This record gives sequence, structure tokens and C-alpha cells, in this order.
Amino acid sequence: MNVGTFDNLKGKVSDLVDQHSDKIETGMNKAGEFVDGKTGGKHSDKIETGKDKLRGALDGLDGKNDDFPDTPPASAR
Repeated sequence: MNVGTFDNLKGKVSDLVDQHSDKIETGMNKAGEFVDGKTGGKHSDKIETGKDKLRGALDGLDGKNDDFPDTPPASAR
């Protein structure tokens, strides 16, 4: 995959995150709750950390950190 293709893909994903961050957030929460339930709550902290990192990575694609309300600034990650 060349750099132009990667940049194009990154732009498309960024646009999707911009448009559907509410649905992505809902999906992440449901997946986290499912996994947490299956593990008996043993890994709640790791699940939350993973969701935070995913949220931050998706939100930072466009460099704005404006898609998810609880995303820390890029400098804090």
C-alpha cells in the first residue's frame, strides 16, 4: 500500500468518524459491556483503557479531537 492510498483511506475513515461518532461510541460501549460481562468484571479497567485509547485514536485522525466529548487532547495521550 503506498502513502497516497493510506492517506486516502485515513481521510475516508476520518470522515466516517466525523459523521458517526455517536454510533461508534454506542458500539464501543456495548462491546465493552459484553466483554466485561463475559469476564465477570475482572478486566473492567483494561476495557475502559482500551476504549479510551480507541476513542482517542479515532478522534485524532483529523487532528481536531472534536468527535468524542471525553477524548483527552492529543498532548495528554
